[in-house]
Amino acid sequence: MEKTKVAIIGSGNIGTDLMIKILRTSQELEMSVMVGIDPDSDGLARARRLGIATTHEGIEGLIRMPEWKQIKVIFDATSAKAHHFNWSHIQQYADKKIVDLTPAAVGPYLIPSVNFDENLDVKNVNMVTCGGQATIPIVAAVSRVAKVHYGEIVASIASKSAGPGTRANIDEFTETTARAIEKVGGADKGKAIIILNPAEPPLVMRDTVLVLSESADREAVRDSIHQMVETVQQYVPGYTLHQEVQFEEVPAESPVFIEGLGYRHGLKTVVLLKVKGAGHYLPEYAGNLDIMTSAALAAGEKLIEVSY
Repeated sequence: MEKTKVAIIGSGNIGTDLMIKILRTSQELEMSVMVGIDPDSDGLARARRLGIATTHEGIEGLIRMPEWKQIKVIFDATSAKAHHFNWSHIQQYADKKIVDLTPAAVGPYLIPSVNFDENLDVKNVNMVTCGGQATIPIVAAVSRVAKVHYGEIVASIASKSAGPGTRANIDEFTETTARAIEKVGGADKGKAIIILNPAEPPLVMRDTVLVLSESADREAVRDSIHQMVETVQQYVPGYTLHQEVQFEEVPAESPVFIEGLGYRHGLKTVVLLKVKGAGHYLPEYAGNLDIMTSAALAAGEKLIEVSY
């Protein structure tokens, strides 16, 4: 089967890891061009050593390359601000689709385990954030069983795994993840917090998900969560429950106050997750970056499967 040619914009950690994943694991995608803005970046140097065409002139340089005509999918692994600029150049080309790994949220949110089939006919899909990819499936799993009033997530990642792009996007991370908890996870209200943990040796990504829903059968909720974890593991093998699901009933006579919603009661569900990276390019502790590149790869393969 002839593979579909793709380009990656952003030669940092995320872009380079995605490139290695495509080269090693994808049966549908073929790396055509790696794009950056720093001619001396490790990502561009590594791409050149692997025989992949490169440009250090950003999206404008990519469009000038002869390879541009054959490229069908572009992965944007830059920053939220840069994505708006890149999209302004790409959107006019009817035969191109873009998978956005930044928190820019120009296109609809895409969580492969939750809403794959709803976003197959659009040109630009947004992969939310690493915290969103790890935790929104859990909120959605509870939503399948009971109406969710509130979803709160805390993503703790190793400081060493947070490069300049991640640090520049902290505000967008919290805003985009919170909105996606509501739009994709099904919560009436969402909140997201990210912690950069400076511990040495670096710790793998840990995520805590707290969900307050209407009262529901605990076994049904637990089963839904376990099924969702298995679904995510199909494209992120290092995604696991760190502890068993925890429940607590919030009684009607002692409700909790949720800003923007008022007082709510019901079933509180707490899920602790661990995300270990595959170690393709990044260290195993960088599960936050691995889950983004794994989800983006799954999205890119699905988009070309349907469209071309």
